[in-house]
Amino acid sequence: MRVLAAMSGGVDSAVAAARAAEAGHDVTGVHLALSKNPQTYRSGARGCCTIEDSRDARRAADVIGIPFYVWDMAERFHEEVVEDFYSEYAAGRTPNPCLRCNEKIKFAAVLDRAMALGFDAVATGHYARKDSDGLLRRAVDPGKDQSYVLAVLTPAQLAHSMFPLGDTPKDRVRLEAQERGLAVARKPDSHDICFIADGDTSGFLKRRLGSETGEIVDAATGEVLGDHDGAHQFTVGQRHGLGLQRPAENGKPRYVLSITPVDNRVEVGPREALQVEHIRTGEPVWLAPERTGPFEAEVQLRAHGEVYPATVTADEQGLAARLHRPAYGVAAGQALVVYDPDAEAGDAVLASGTIDATRSPAAADESVEAAGV
Repeated sequence: MRVLAAMSGGVDSAVAAARAAEAGHDVTGVHLALSKNPQTYRSGARGCCTIEDSRDARRAADVIGIPFYVWDMAERFHEEVVEDFYSEYAAGRTPNPCLRCNEKIKFAAVLDRAMALGFDAVATGHYARKDSDGLLRRAVDPGKDQSYVLAVLTPAQLAHSMFPLGDTPKDRVRLEAQERGLAVARKPDSHDICFIADGDTSGFLKRRLGSETGEIVDAATGEVLGDHDGAHQFTVGQRHGLGLQRPAENGKPRYVLSITPVDNRVEVGPREALQVEHIRTGEPVWLAPERTGPFEAEVQLRAHGEVYPATVTADEQGLAARLHRPAYGVAAGQALVVYDPDAEAGDAVLASGTIDATRSPAAADESVEAAGV
């Protein structure tokens, strides 16, 4: 089978490419140049797409003994991922750029080009598994599992995807890289948002979206507690960096409860006000045969986040989930991923959807039904 191995310059993708080649596939390595102005060096474990990363990927391909190319995806990445990031924050939502990159770049643009060039599959260093039925499952290593950020794939994309590392713990992958003579064996994993190398998301957004003074108010009383220079710098559930001028009477911390971009207003309140029990998403992506419901499932609301038992109902507009216990700080723009609790260890992905609305346990039933949550 002809396999295109996406090689980021890190240890995971290098070992994935090596395993695909060792399995007898005809493997070609490709590094995706996602930055218009790649930096010369990484900043610790932050960022990616540097000149150093492309060189590391090339050296790994040489050791493995496979052809290697660099594909310029910078313009597509900026349009589909970075611009989406800006627009979502400007709308008061909290996006997950890793999901968008998987959806629009790694398993859309790259896979489409690979298929057009005669490749049969794309192999990546993601930690996830596919079973004999073609279903996406969690990785063996729960701490590294990436099925959540892969849940945006369509069944057709999943059918042409390979995840050689899904059955291996991360420490074993590093040891294998060392045994194979790959120089990236001890290279640190990249963290945070890859296109914000310094980790300053607020500053990154401010440079594009600008500054505009607005109020931070108590959600219960309407009292103005402080001001800010841009609602896009906040996310639901945020505790630090609020700059409030007056502490709560009970001395407990306040959290961001809601963001209203139209009037540049941020509402804050106690942690208990962050409770969410009802969640509604936009149009779902089904990785397994569609269900309507209601059906029992397990849902995950953020990457490497807690799993919640839930009752899920689905229609063409989206997914509606009623959590059996409340979650905290669920932000619109994140993904709700549904897992089958009847599968082995509850690890088979059924569907995903982008969160549009949430309701608290205290919401009246009629309000919940009216909102479709």
